[in-house]
Amino acid sequence: MILPYVAIVQEKVRGLSTFGVELDFLVEEYAGSKGRFPPIKRRSRNSLYIATIEKGHSLTNSLIETGRISDLGLVVVDELHMLGEGSRGAILEMTLAKLLYTSKTTQLIGMSATLNNFGDLQQFLQAEYYTNNFRPVELKEYVKVRDSIYEVDSRAEDGLTFSRLLNYKYSRNMQKIDPDHLIALVTEVIPTNSCLVFCPTKKNCENVAEMICKYLSKDYLSHRGSEKATLLKDLRSTGDGILCPVLKRTIPFGLAYHHSGLTSDERKLVEEAYSAGVLCLLACTSTLAAGVNLPARRVILRAPYVAREFLKRAQYKQMIGRAGRAGIDTSGESILIIQEKDKRLVHDLVSQPLENCYSNLLSDSNKGILSLFLSLIGLKIARTPEEIHGFISHTLFSVQQKHLSAEKDLWDITRESLECLVEKGLIMQKLVSDAEGSQHVLEVSTLGRATYKGAVDLSCCDLLYRDLKDGLEGLVLESLLHLIYLVTPYDMITQCKPDWMIYFGQFNQLTATEQKVAASVGVPESFLARKISGQPVKRAVENGVVNRLYLTFVLYSLLKETNIWHVSQKFNMPRGFVQNLLASAASFSSCVLNFCEELDEFWCYKALLMEVTKKLTYCVKTELIPLMEVTGVLEARAKQLYNAGYTSLAHLANADPETMVKVMEHMSRRQAKQIVSSAKMLLSEKAEALQEEVEELLKLPTDLPGPDTSSEGHIVAE
Repeated sequence: MILPYVAIVQEKVRGLSTFGVELDFLVEEYAGSKGRFPPIKRRSRNSLYIATIEKGHSLTNSLIETGRISDLGLVVVDELHMLGEGSRGAILEMTLAKLLYTSKTTQLIGMSATLNNFGDLQQFLQAEYYTNNFRPVELKEYVKVRDSIYEVDSRAEDGLTFSRLLNYKYSRNMQKIDPDHLIALVTEVIPTNSCLVFCPTKKNCENVAEMICKYLSKDYLSHRGSEKATLLKDLRSTGDGILCPVLKRTIPFGLAYHHSGLTSDERKLVEEAYSAGVLCLLACTSTLAAGVNLPARRVILRAPYVAREFLKRAQYKQMIGRAGRAGIDTSGESILIIQEKDKRLVHDLVSQPLENCYSNLLSDSNKGILSLFLSLIGLKIARTPEEIHGFISHTLFSVQQKHLSAEKDLWDITRESLECLVEKGLIMQKLVSDAEGSQHVLEVSTLGRATYKGAVDLSCCDLLYRDLKDGLEGLVLESLLHLIYLVTPYDMITQCKPDWMIYFGQFNQLTATEQKVAASVGVPESFLARKISGQPVKRAVENGVVNRLYLTFVLYSLLKETNIWHVSQKFNMPRGFVQNLLASAASFSSCVLNFCEELDEFWCYKALLMEVTKKLTYCVKTELIPLMEVTGVLEARAKQLYNAGYTSLAHLANADPETMVKVMEHMSRRQAKQIVSSAKMLLSEKAEALQEEVEELLKLPTDLPGPDTSSEGHIVAE
């Protein structure tokens, strides 16, 4: 099952583990740094792999390489429209094209609520098309201009029919602070029913939540007051005594914000409280629309923009799709707030067909198609230009080629891409002979193999190789600093702007040996001293290296303190960014480890990076790691469980959910059951893996003579 985001993968693993335990199949998580390549070949039970787009691709590659691709009976792709979204879309297209080309027995099911040009996808996937407009809860769409609300009506001339005027008395001051009448719109449904307010930016989410609270009556404070007090207490404990001042002010009224600036623990607590009705309103960014399942009675779109970009039809449909709670409401409603100037654009937004979904194999300097060709050659799916041309004829890109690259045909694109891979030193030609004669075939170089096996971005594979090679010359193992620098992700560098005072302060806290690491990667103390004093820098220092080392200091600090709040304050960075950096570093560390496993010269990195990846993945005290291996158990929950006596995976797997609810504060019966089921699933998966390893070790080769029974000593395996 391929899903777009880590959070959705984890939610699905939690939800399906109960079924796995009851119906005797394994549920395995492939997200972030989790997942084995190739997966363990099970003897007695089948597995359900739940994967992100990137991990789904690596999983497919590993099954093709080991000749096990036909073991996949079914592949389900949720949010199939992701094919049209940048580099991730290219990776998804590669995965599906390889599955179709290499396995005749695997069934594919793609699902989406926001697809338009399904004819192209039908042709690419050789698929039947099924569509249905059924919705368990009716959705009514509205647009608000000034104080008038219009219903979206396809029969009307401009697509809108007048519905009603807002009936809410505004003081002059309120009108100034809330010109869009958000307070009027939300108070029509909260606190009895739930409401989502989508905002264009993260800061806007926080401002909206605070603004609404200022004008709510004190009666809102008493609605489920004790549960809100508990939520605040839990949020404070996740931050080791620190609580976000905005949440501190808004939660007593039943409101919160939801965006990537929250830590995972905070986000989980806020989502659980909203699902339980303790929180009645979330001010959120568009990412929630494609994330976890949080429906609402009313969805309000604060403006038809995401940041400064006007909404796409598909984004709009995703957001308003959150309206209506099955089993609770008979209908849901969405209200889009617009200005008079946007009225014409909005008419198109609510009435036009969805945007077409186009292949991204040629986007970002042809990166997708280069990666595809490299892996095709490495996996021996296609080894000549003709075979590669034959493969690309079965992609979505080939179906849409006239729209995407009219000036070049498929053969020109194939030839130019192969030449580029040769220039990069990732592939080479080799003359092979067989009974039918000799021919030139393409093979991957050792660097090429390491690149596709490690799922390393082609734009930085040579830079990674150079950094690892340079690192060998003076690898400092007194601490983890040097290793962390080598796995600090390149794609986060551009999001970083160092604070020179903090940078210099952190540098001075390093030991003398650690300071040598900074100098060896290209950031000497003299450079930082000049930066902090405002003096011109004599010797040019590469910006990318400077920013990368700064992010390394953040990660190094985080591993020592294991507290995101303290580190975010120390570096004056949003706590959500710090956590995203940590998750990205754990994932990239896993990629670098796989990269090094293919290159003999980097043998020493293999054992070292295994430990670094584990530390970055969990970033907690060692005793909590076994508990955090269970899907959905984050740091705050792991601490609670550990303190309540659940100190190992076996303890959790054998726990009674009813007892757990009694001894654990603020845990619902549903949450307890999910934790126990996930722990049982993980324990079962580990036990089966060990059992199969033992059987493999004890299996005697058939061509060897039997044991020598004349000897007095016997080895008995039982």
